[in-house]
Amino acid sequence: MSDRPTLLLEHHLKELKLPTFLREYGKIAAQCASEGVDHPDYLLRLSELELIDRHHRLVARRIKAARFPAVKSIDTFDFTAIPSVNRQLVTQLARCEYVERRENVIAIGNSGTGKTHIALGLGLAACQKGLTVGFTTASALVNELLEARDELRLLNLQKRLARLKLLIIDELGFVPLSPTGAELLFEVFSQRYERGSILVTTNLPFDEWTEMFGSERLTGALLDRLIHHVHIIEMNGDSYRLRQSGRATAISS
Repeated sequence: MSDRPTLLLEHHLKELKLPTFLREYGKIAAQCASEGVDHPDYLLRLSELELIDRHHRLVARRIKAARFPAVKSIDTFDFTAIPSVNRQLVTQLARCEYVERRENVIAIGNSGTGKTHIALGLGLAACQKGLTVGFTTASALVNELLEARDELRLLNLQKRLARLKLLIIDELGFVPLSPTGAELLFEVFSQRYERGSILVTTNLPFDEWTEMFGSERLTGALLDRLIHHVHIIEMNGDSYRLRQSGRATAISS
């Protein structure tokens, strides 16, 4: 009979979905007893642990749902390697206030200068703020849109994308777009205008986007929406990846 309260307590904690309470209540009780801590402080410690673990679980779910190809933080980006990058701006953007204001970000520059790393770092920061994030390349997104259209589920996909607080589209301009693909991608940008933030990385200056989308009218309308509320991160310089590769080769030789 003496075990009945413990069994009931553990059952109730499971039903209430308080896994940290369930895991830690005995250990924290022993600590508080040895320290002479009263019941309110005991409950405070447990509730703080539950909240911390709940936040960690939320962030983990957001990261998994975002489908990042890798998890990278802004803290690990080597700003000294690409002096053109405005470190103050990137640090400011990592606070994610631009997402709450439904503003956009464009990281533009040569290949290998760390645009994807910056995008991943800002995406991770948004996840850590509890925001919903989606990561994709431009070519993968266009392919997904085309498949969804052919399978008569385009509306569902568009709704799912629209629900994201931050949509990251990597490598825009690396692969030419078909006329239909360009129109579908334009719809994604248009539907998010002043409703949700987009972060784009591209190696193409704006005056070359017409070649990518194949239409001056479409390109003009897209840029009008994208850069109305935008933060631009210029990332021109020598390829960081090539320098790293050359350094590794020099060390190995």
